[in-house]
Amino acid sequence: MEALYLLIPLSVLLVFVALWIFFSASDNGQFDDLVGPGLRILQDDDKPQDD
Repeated sequence: MEALYLLIPLSVLLVFVALWIFFSASDNGQFDDLVGPGLRILQDDDKPQDD
């Protein structure tokens, strides 16, 4: 029973830290464009060299 006095505050703290990391990444634009880089690799932008 005494372990709950330690585990409950630690789990609440862990949730707040995870939420803080998620929202700080979201504010910095980490999740703005998830599709673009995956499609950009499929485009063929190679041009033949003129010798």
